[in-house]
Amino acid sequence: MPTRKLLIATRNRGKIDEILFALRDSLFEVVGLDEVGVPSDFEVEEPAMTMEGNAIIKAMTYGRKAGCLTLAEDAGLEVDALDGRPGVLSARYGPGTDEDRYRQILSEMEAVPADKRGAQFRAVIAIYDPRTEKLRTCEGIYRGVIVLEPIGENGFGYDPIFYNVERNKTNAQMTKEEKNSVSHRGMALRKAKIILAEEFYE
Repeated sequence: MPTRKLLIATRNRGKIDEILFALRDSLFEVVGLDEVGVPSDFEVEEPAMTMEGNAIIKAMTYGRKAGCLTLAEDAGLEVDALDGRPGVLSARYGPGTDEDRYRQILSEMEAVPADKRGAQFRAVIAIYDPRTEKLRTCEGIYRGVIVLEPIGENGFGYDPIFYNVERNKTNAQMTKEEKNSVSHRGMALRKAKIILAEEFYE
């Protein structure tokens, strides 16, 4: 029986790389939006107030558009001292680049002492099958600390300011393999692989 296609519903290169790495030995033929004919100008709004809500919207919209099994994800940084901000607005927390956004976080936290700089990354994955309307979600949470200045060149998004105490380095100092082993996205993807194999493989 042919391997079933699994659409990864994002054009974010950083997310694609991490998802492809995590699913490299899965039972599915992992494909991107271009490979299933979704136009580059087709964008899905993310109006939900939760990451789960946005992940579900993306999975269902892209899944119906492409007509195939779809995995979508929404993730964000939740900073304790900022009452959980930027949270669901992480990708849109101010104009400009990833660096502009993480420097905005650092600016807002200038007066926050070292013992109050806790934070977490949260990722929610939604898996949707348009043929059966089956929908499943899973989540990963990854605790850390916001540093005073960005460190490291790897990763993307807020990785240069998110410090892993056990590893004694920021996400941006980790290799792809190391980050995937501890990150929110890595945790959620490991759960998603089990759900895919048990509930969506044919």
